[in-house]
Amino acid sequence: MIQKKQRYEPTDREQAFLDTVVDTKYQREIINGLTPFFDEKAPDDMMTFYSNDEVVSLKVLKGTDRDVESRMPVKITRHYYELARNSEAISRIVKASPDETGDLQGSEDPGHQMDYAPVEGLLHKYEMGLMYVISTCSAHCRFCYREELIARKEIERKDGTVAKKGLAQIPEIIAYIKEHNAAVEANGGFHPESGREKLREILLSGGDPMVLANSKIAAWFSALAEAGVESIRLGTKEMAFYPQRFDQSFLDMLDRFHETYPQVGLHFMLHFEHPDEILAKDENGNYIQDDKGFKQWIPATGEAMRGLVSRGWLTVENQAPIIKGINDDPDALRILQREFKRAGGENHYFFCGRDIVAYRAFNIPIEQAWNILNTSQKGLSGIENHARLSITHYKGKTEVAAVTNEPIPGLKGSENGVVIFKILRNAGSAPDRGKVCIVGRNPDALWFDDYEDRVLFDEAGLFDYSRVDKPGMAPSSLISGGLGTGCGG
Repeated sequence: MIQKKQRYEPTDREQAFLDTVVDTKYQREIINGLTPFFDEKAPDDMMTFYSNDEVVSLKVLKGTDRDVESRMPVKITRHYYELARNSEAISRIVKASPDETGDLQGSEDPGHQMDYAPVEGLLHKYEMGLMYVISTCSAHCRFCYREELIARKEIERKDGTVAKKGLAQIPEIIAYIKEHNAAVEANGGFHPESGREKLREILLSGGDPMVLANSKIAAWFSALAEAGVESIRLGTKEMAFYPQRFDQSFLDMLDRFHETYPQVGLHFMLHFEHPDEILAKDENGNYIQDDKGFKQWIPATGEAMRGLVSRGWLTVENQAPIIKGINDDPDALRILQREFKRAGGENHYFFCGRDIVAYRAFNIPIEQAWNILNTSQKGLSGIENHARLSITHYKGKTEVAAVTNEPIPGLKGSENGVVIFKILRNAGSAPDRGKVCIVGRNPDALWFDDYEDRVLFDEAGLFDYSRVDKPGMAPSSLISGGLGTGCGG
């Protein structure tokens, strides 16, 4: 792991781009924490977000081991509150509940993510790096997969050290990218230790990068481009929480970046869980339609979406978990996929819940999630139903490919049907892509360990998992001939 404090000097081209960037102040009108509701200091019209009984039930947990804010801080924007007033699903996304801490089972480092952190703030998986560039968002989803980062919790790493997850810094990240890619080039296209190819794609994540100023986002974009990164993703839920953030100053920055680095791909990974986050509703809770029957977007959200999709040189995709009481509804998912595609976006993934702390309060059974998504897509066209159902195993991104109702003749354990998992991406490298694991059905299964006694066939190795030997590397025992077969988070 690179420890030495480093400096980063922008190139002339980079500095010329950065000099064009304009920062804007935003009025998100954020309510932080439950205290404003406890002390009746929230804006008058927002005080009804929690009933008196809900306030009392949350207040008695304060300072105990079931304190919901210790698990996940509470935060909401004015825009999102206005949506939540007319949507139970939206309300549940950000509204704290005592149920969250009824069962605190779960991993403090879901997927053993830190096994793949060769530099603080960077997870190097596949040919892609994911960076924690900030540890907060404009509002906080109660089911957030990054609750350990958002809540700034100390976690134990594989080497035994205990510390909070750190944030990525430009000098260290750029130095690592250059060092890794130089080793790849010198070794004929594969890293001599991990067997990985060039680190060519970076995802800015956190937290939500769109909470950062334009100049901070631009600094990351240009530094990565100068380092030879070919594709940059930005993961954000800001278009749901505060769509006004996608204003002209931000769009101008994107335009200048594309003019300066036209060869670099740019991809926005949005997070909409429910159609109520994008579609306008009337006072009766019905979606507003025009005289042709087209559902109308929330004005600010529609404007933000058009601002991105009108720039044909970038892509806009949506991905979301399927969460209990929020979007575990085929009709809601069907509308979301249809309307997002109609607006010019692409449906990327839906996810089964992660093994975060308290996951049992949020996750629905894996087989139920598959059936919900499959049912939702029966009413979609071929261009609308691109999203697959993914579940993030320690070994890598895994698709829940099929759930059957009938037994497989001659296969003991399949009497009630099977679930088929398929490896989509290995965290270490790619040799296991396409390999499958078949387990006997368990309608109550929320995570892989609920299938441990039902494994029927496992060429994917999902139930024969070993952790990595070094941060960012595949297990050395599995590296052969320069090509690593990776396991891990």
